[in-house]
Amino acid sequence: MTDTVSEPLDVLEIKDIYAALQRIRPYIPHTPLQRSDALSEICHCQVYVKFENLQRTGSFKERGALNKLLELQAPVLKRGVITASAGNHAQGLAYHGRRLGAPVHIVMPEVSPLIKIKATQDYGAHVILYGENYDEAYQRARELEQSEGLTFVHPFDDKAVIAGQGTIGLEILNDLHDVDAVLVAVGGGGLVAGIGCVIKNIHPQTEIIGVNTKAIPSMVEAFKHNKTVTVPKDRTIADGIAVRKVGDLCFSMAKKYIDRMVEVDDEEIANAILTLIEHEKTVAEGAGAAAMAALLHRPLNLEGKKVAVIVCGGNINVNLIARIIDRGLIKDGRRVRLSVILPDRPGMLAALLTHVAKCSANVLDVQHERSIHHIGLNDTEVSLVLETKGQSHADELLIALKQAGFFVKAM
Repeated sequence: MTDTVSEPLDVLEIKDIYAALQRIRPYIPHTPLQRSDALSEICHCQVYVKFENLQRTGSFKERGALNKLLELQAPVLKRGVITASAGNHAQGLAYHGRRLGAPVHIVMPEVSPLIKIKATQDYGAHVILYGENYDEAYQRARELEQSEGLTFVHPFDDKAVIAGQGTIGLEILNDLHDVDAVLVAVGGGGLVAGIGCVIKNIHPQTEIIGVNTKAIPSMVEAFKHNKTVTVPKDRTIADGIAVRKVGDLCFSMAKKYIDRMVEVDDEEIANAILTLIEHEKTVAEGAGAAAMAALLHRPLNLEGKKVAVIVCGGNINVNLIARIIDRGLIKDGRRVRLSVILPDRPGMLAALLTHVAKCSANVLDVQHERSIHHIGLNDTEVSLVLETKGQSHADELLIALKQAGFFVKAM
């Protein structure tokens, strides 16, 4: 279904974004844009990280939600507002709606992360879980809009919402007026449309690079077909940008302001999350790390340039963080799992661990199993989880254990 836009497309002007900034500034902080020496060295350019994950509700979304609420008349606010959201727009609307005295109703997909559902409820919103994805939740929200007499606040395809998101662009140029490129995660397109409007009108030589997840490349496909299209359902850790069809207004602006689109996969996003934790000591969700994933894993030809990367959200389940860290360390060779077959006699386990210590590897876990059908009756299998300095150190450890006579293999 294509949304109906009641006014001509691309009606947003930069003056609307300046007005939005004045409107929301008493409630929304100017987030840091900080140079990262570590990331600059890794990426061979001057990397500046925009920390939108430091907002009160953990993402940039509250900028647009608040700007929209502040444009509504008091009787409209009193009746209440409704939206559909996977979580971040929901939290922003819920938080500021409660502060302004507006009843807030949120339709969230049933598969939304629990951390986002609970946070939205904690901000006082009435949460309705419906559908397998944003699109199904959206349809239900539009039905309730009509039946309950509520005002729908679109998460991205709305002039006031886009203007609120565009205030990030004004902050970037205030802090780094000669920025050469800005990397922006793209879901429905509101963030990149707003930032693009600011950057291209004030500093047109700056390149705007949009980033889709490969699982749901809705803006990439829109550019390919020169119109908004609905892409197939898929799963991704970047649930915040898992929008199957970009907004009509957003796309009309994106065509003017985005210089190029790139795609990143879940493994690359997970690596970006881990990189941000290690080097910037900051937590990003999947969508929040998508722009950084593009800088880390795509040949963007930005060597030596000043690049602003927006970490647009940090609402991630701690269990997912743990899995990402574990997989990332294994992929980098900093955590290895070994299986060693030993003769089942006294002193053999101690001998094995002594050799591990001589190789300067740290033992994280040891499991000792005799009752396994694929080993001899006089043998035992020892499973080790070890911490190493990297892949080369892990390789050296494996070779050293084999040269010492141990029957060992990586798991």
